[in-house]
Amino acid sequence: MSEWKRKRFWDEASVTEQDGGFAVLLDGRGLKTPAKAALILPTPEMAEAVAAEWAAQEGEIDPGSMPFTRSANAAIDKVRPQQAEVADMLADYGDSDLLCYRADAPQHLVDRQAEHWDPALEWAAAALGVRLEPRVGIMHQPQEPQGQARLRAQVHALDPFQLAAFHDLVSLTGSLILGFAAAQNWRDADAIWQMSRLDELWQEEQWGQDEEAQAAAELKRGAFLHAKKFFDFA
Repeated sequence: MSEWKRKRFWDEASVTEQDGGFAVLLDGRGLKTPAKAALILPTPEMAEAVAAEWAAQEGEIDPGSMPFTRSANAAIDKVRPQQAEVADMLADYGDSDLLCYRADAPQHLVDRQAEHWDPALEWAAAALGVRLEPRVGIMHQPQEPQGQARLRAQVHALDPFQLAAFHDLVSLTGSLILGFAAAQNWRDADAIWQMSRLDELWQEEQWGQDEEAQAAAELKRGAFLHAKKFFDFA
């Protein structure tokens, strides 16, 4: 991006219906993605969130302060052209889901994993029609293929904007089930995020907190909560 493009050059950011969706206009001109595609968004809520980010810019444009714009660009430029491949990659998490790999000791950790993770697997059995089986240890043991096929079909049913958000809900937690749980409002998004960090939180209790690890975890938490909002707006 050239120097002049890094500075604010518009007075007003607005939203209008366009091409079966909603466009964000800067002084009447529609935004485009980095790949030069029209930034047409699926809902007015998402468009208003993107417009608000552009309206809030002062002086030089700060892409780091524009998560909705970045996610929308990713949905259009990265996910849409390879939607099936992205869906398959995320569906693969179901065969090695975080929730299924359990400790054999100490008992306190074993019990905590069962207390917090078993209800998520029970929810998945009822809501998604697939019961994943937990294993002890970290060696991969395949899940039942028919269940995996059902999960895969549900991932493929997501549109590019939903899939862009779902990518982060799954990859940041390491769990296809927790990704679906967040998307379908099983529990509060922050509670689901904490569930994904159960092992790390247990380690912190035993050995204390590491400042760098804490900072990295907080960045990931922010990204996860944003992904949930983006999914809800899609």
